[in-house]
Amino acid sequence: MTYLSMIFFQIVAPILVLLVVGVGLQKKFQFNLKAMSQLLTYCFMPIAVFLNIYETSIELTILGQVALFITIFIGSQMILSHYIAKLLGLERSETAVFKNSVVLINSGNYGIPVAQMVFATQPIGVAIQVILVIFQNMTTYTYGLYNLISATKSGKDIFRDFLKMPIVHALVLGVLLNIFNIEIPQFVRIPLDHISDGFVAMALITLGAQLAQIELRTMLNKTILISCFTRLIIGPAIALVTIYLLGIDGVVAQSLLIASSFPTSRNSSSLALEYDIESNTAAQTVLFSTIVSCLTVTFVIYLSTVLFG
Repeated sequence: MTYLSMIFFQIVAPILVLLVVGVGLQKKFQFNLKAMSQLLTYCFMPIAVFLNIYETSIELTILGQVALFITIFIGSQMILSHYIAKLLGLERSETAVFKNSVVLINSGNYGIPVAQMVFATQPIGVAIQVILVIFQNMTTYTYGLYNLISATKSGKDIFRDFLKMPIVHALVLGVLLNIFNIEIPQFVRIPLDHISDGFVAMALITLGAQLAQIELRTMLNKTILISCFTRLIIGPAIALVTIYLLGIDGVVAQSLLIASSFPTSRNSSSLALEYDIESNTAAQTVLFSTIVSCLTVTFVIYLSTVLFG
């Protein structure tokens, strides 16, 4: 219990504090959330991803394990959410939002900061989380988008939009410089380090500001509760079984188990809002799962250290 409380106060509580700061600042100053999100997407996150990949060497066997795990895990979440939505008798629009709330995970401005805190002395743990962010973005702009607008956007357009994402370019550049052992000049490296150091705070304050826009009322309905239970409880349980089946252990297993426990992605809410499909339900699901995850993520981090530490 002492170790569990230590994890909460050293890892999860600081995240919660930054989220609250974001909520408070947004309530007082009404920031331009689109501008903040663009700053995060086009500057802070790509540079943090680039430096992490640049500084970390990942063996091909580990990369293969991670890719296989992600395929099985995301596939199982898709199948599970499909049948749960059928059991609940949800309408087509509600089904689309429910599926996205289970499958799309906040691996970016929630997952990477958590990974950076948990694996401060083990860069490979953060590198694995970065790989998961890439896969999650691919899932968001293929499966997630298809759920909402399958009749209005072609696969070619979706693929083109994905290739424009800065995080993809940052990943490729980081890999190339890492493989060829190319040193970054100090006058470039120093500002990159400054931006990367600010990523965690910027990401969480931005997330808090976005959550401040969500209405609390009508949040506790059956669909939202089941969605969050599936995302935060059943998701990690499936991940744990998958990890054991694939024979993964150590830091890799820790990173994958923790990554499976993150709350619903804010992108699920953004997509629903953009295409006007059950946007209130989507936003409330993001808020509720983020709040509850403060407890569930704490426990999963503790469990990962007990089983694989």
